Amino acid sequence: MKYYIICGEASGDLHGANLIKAIKQLDNSTEFRVWGGDLMEAEGVVNVNHIKERAFMGFVEVIKNLFKIRKLMAMAKTDILDYQPDRLIFIDYPGFNLRIAEWAKEQGFKTHYYISPKVWAWNTKRALKIKRIIDHLYVIFPFEVDFYKQFNYKVHYVGNPLVDAIEAFIPDLNFSTKNNLGNKPILVLLPGSRKQEINSILPLMLDSIESYKDNFTIALAVAPNFDLSYFNTFKNIKEVKFIIGDTYNLLTVSQAALVTSGTATLETALLNVPQVVCYKTSRINAAIAKQVIKVKFISLVNLIMGKEIIKELLQNDLTTEKIKTELDKIKNEPGRSEVLKNYKSLKSIVGGSGASMRVAQLVVNAAE
Repeated sequence: MKYYIICGEASGDLHGANLIKAIKQLDNSTEFRVWGGDLMEAEGVVNVNHIKERAFMGFVEVIKNLFKIRKLMAMAKTDILDYQPDRLIFIDYPGFNLRIAEWAKEQGFKTHYYISPKVWAWNTKRALKIKRIIDHLYVIFPFEVDFYKQFNYKVHYVGNPLVDAIEAFIPDLNFSTKNNLGNKPILVLLPGSRKQEINSILPLMLDSIESYKDNFTIALAVAPNFDLSYFNTFKNIKEVKFIIGDTYNLLTVSQAALVTSGTATLETALLNVPQVVCYKTSRINAAIAKQVIKVKFISLVNLIMGKEIIKELLQNDLTTEKIKTELDKIKNEPGRSEVLKNYKSLKSIVGGSGASMRVAQLVVNAAE
C-alpha cells in the first residue's frame, strides 16, 4: 500500500519514524511519501518538505507567514492528488494538518489522525469539526477518550508513543566521558527547538544558573538542525557544554533540568529528571492564549496528572530569582524525592509501550 504522512515538528518526526518502522513489519509492499524530518528520512522514505521549513509558532508568527503557509498547503494538496495514497496519515501539527484533512475528506480520501489536536485545551467545539473530517482518530492520553465521548465520537486510545521511544533507547554508558562532562552533577537546559522560543527563554535560563556553575556542569540540549554559531550571541553561554541531537543520553546523566514546555516535559519526567518548566512568549501571543486556553496547566506532565507536580513558571513569573528558588527545591530533599514519587504515578497513568504498533495495526487494517 501507499502511505502519505504529514508531521510538522521534531516530536512528530520521531513518532512518524516509529510508525513507519511498525507499518513495515505488517505490510511487505509499502511505499511512503512524507512531510517530515531527519528521523523519517532515515527510514528511507521520500521527504517532500522538511519540518524545518514549517517551524512557525504562535499566533503572530503564523500571521506573518500566511503567504508561505498557503503556498505549502497548495503544494501538499497537489502532491497528494498526484500520489493517490491508500492511507493518508496526519501526525499532530493541527494548524496545518486539519486544513489539509478537511480538503482531503472532500476529495474522498480516508483520513487518519495520530495524536489528537489539543481541542480539550481550547476551542472545544473544534471536536465537532474533527469528528466530521477525520475517519480514524488515534489518541495518546486516556482522558481524551472521555472528552470525545461528549461529542458521540469514538476514538482509538493507543497509549503514548514517547514510552516506545524511551523503552527503545539504550543509554551510552560512556556518554559523559565522550562529551567531557566531568564529574560534577549535571544541570541540563532544554530551551526548545524554535528560535522564537529560545530567544525568549534561554537568556533567563542562563542568567539563573550563573551561581550554579562552580558546583554543576551546565549542559545545553541542542536540536540537530541548529548551527552552534547561533548561540554565540547569548551572554553567560561561556562554559556551557553543547550536546547536539542526543537529549535522551544527556537526561540520563542529569540531576535536574530547566525545560521549555512541550513534549520535552514528558520525556524529562519519563527519564526521571526533576524539572522546572519555563515558558515565555510575546505579550500579544500571551494575551490571545489567555482568552482561549481552557486548561490550568501547559506542561503535559501536569495535564496528565491533573495537578501541579512540576513547577510551571510562565510569562511574568519566569524570572531568574524564581527559577533559582524552584531549582533549589528539586535538587535538594524533600523536594527531589517528592517529584520522583509523582513521576511513578505518572508512568502508571501513561501506560506501557506499544503505541506505534497499535496505530500501525489500526491503519493497515482499516476499512477502505
